Amino acid sequence: MIFLASNSPRRAELLRQIGVAFKTLPVDIDESLLANESAESYVCRIAGNKANAGEDLISASTKIAPVLAADTIISIDGNIVGKPADIPDCRRILAKLSGRQHQVLSAVALKYRGELQVRLSVSQVSFRPLDEGEIEAYCSGDEPLDKAGAYAIQGKAAVFIDNMEGSYSSVMGLPLFETAELLKRAGIAVLRS
Repeated sequence: MIFLASNSPRRAELLRQIGVAFKTLPVDIDESLLANESAESYVCRIAGNKANAGEDLISASTKIAPVLAADTIISIDGNIVGKPADIPDCRRILAKLSGRQHQVLSAVALKYRGELQVRLSVSQVSFRPLDEGEIEAYCSGDEPLDKAGAYAIQGKAAVFIDNMEGSYSSVMGLPLFETAELLKRAGIAVLRS
């Protein structure tokens, strides 16, 4: 069994998909961007900090259990796009993504026996042009407000995506290839029923 330093239902669903037993640890860390920090460095640092914070929450008797954490961000024109603050921000983000390609960066971190390992997955996602009515309809629902880039690939926004290169699970929030590799190195079996 591992600990998942996340409250994300999507990450929990993806871990269940590959047969990993886990307990969730809600973590709260400062996710502020550092001066001149690249998107790659930022997402890796945040995932690592979440794993470290998760390890700090478990008791000394369970410190030998691995702590898994992840972070996902959107980058367009070299700028990080986070979660929308409100509906007007959601509209602004989707208008910016409309008819363009952006990157989705997901980092996964595993803290185990005092060692932190981090892996990065980068995917390219293209949106078809969106009209104002579509943006308004999508932003009025509850789906986009807690998602990086204001959309969920596994939800209604799937109709916006005309091309994707990379990892679907990574765009959802947990790169399963990289996650499985980290878990296997720590002796944690995947694909168990």
